[in-house]
Amino acid sequence: MASFSITPLDILLIVLTVLLMGIGIIGCIIPGIAATPLCWGGMLASYFVDECKLSLTTLIVCGVITVTVEVLDTFVPAFFTGKAGGSKAGSIGAIVGTFVGLFLGGFIGIILGPFFGAFIGELIHDSSDFSRALNSAVFAFLGFITGTGLRLIVACAFVIATVRAYFA
Repeated sequence: MASFSITPLDILLIVLTVLLMGIGIIGCIIPGIAATPLCWGGMLASYFVDECKLSLTTLIVCGVITVTVEVLDTFVPAFFTGKAGGSKAGSIGAIVGTFVGLFLGGFIGIILGPFFGAFIGELIHDSSDFSRALNSAVFAFLGFITGTGLRLIVACAFVIATVRAYFA
């Protein structure tokens, strides 16, 4: 039977891992929190725990994935809004709507906020084109969901890889 020895530093690193990954998972849904970098930071903390068998290769690959996801998450909403013929006002409205939805409506507000924010932003930009505003709002919503989904999948994969490394 293998002995399991844990030091106070290991405990600190494990607590740091749990905090970073927990905030990272929450950050997948709440805008403004760097979700995947936080989860990767949790992996990095675990890498230095003696009982964790996370490889340097895994850490590097996950680091590259983190950078890729963050870059994509920056451009996906703008791409979707552009595909719908939306304006910068629609993009800004989607961001504002996300924050307003967070504070007013919890989880449902976070989901519907980008839609209504983009819609209102487009109507402010051009109140004569209801159809374009609605189309832009739908695409802003799809961009938000795509980015959120991608971040959530990657963050959960990082958590699973880290947990598995403790039991390897």
